[in-house]
Amino acid sequence: MMSGVSTSAEQQPAGSPLTLYLVKRLELVIRALLDDALRPLGLTTLQYTALTVLEASGALSSAQLARRSFLRPQTMHEMVLALEKRGLIARTPKPGNRRVLLAGLTETGHRLLADCAPAVAKVEDALLADLSPGQRATFREGLQHGILALGALSEHRRSQEA
Repeated sequence: MMSGVSTSAEQQPAGSPLTLYLVKRLELVIRALLDDALRPLGLTTLQYTALTVLEASGALSSAQLARRSFLRPQTMHEMVLALEKRGLIARTPKPGNRRVLLAGLTETGHRLLADCAPAVAKVEDALLADLSPGQRATFREGLQHGILALGALSEHRRSQEA
């Protein structure tokens, strides 16, 4: 313990799993449930994530989409080709740099995401069902804090490596 600040391991009851372990377990359960919910619609959780990123952000390059979807560029390239073949996204040259192709949702992609919404909502509702509105807000705030804190750490490490 340094400067009166305790570590997370010191704050946890003996024998309790690390918060990181709990978050990973939650991610795995969510992914399995979403895969099951999305399978009848012909999507995987990773494909759904990429499509929702495009819906929220607008057209992106494959590299940008990979970063925002938490995938390696090669994996995203293969996914973009598959989604394009299905007519869910279309790629167009970027104005000012025609070598970069921007992927954007097609009308078919927008419709499929709308079709996915009820199935995804059921999973989210199940996650939050037994929490009060205040607990839901606190849970979301804690997750957002973790994302920002570890995102900043990741950016710092990458800048050190460059």
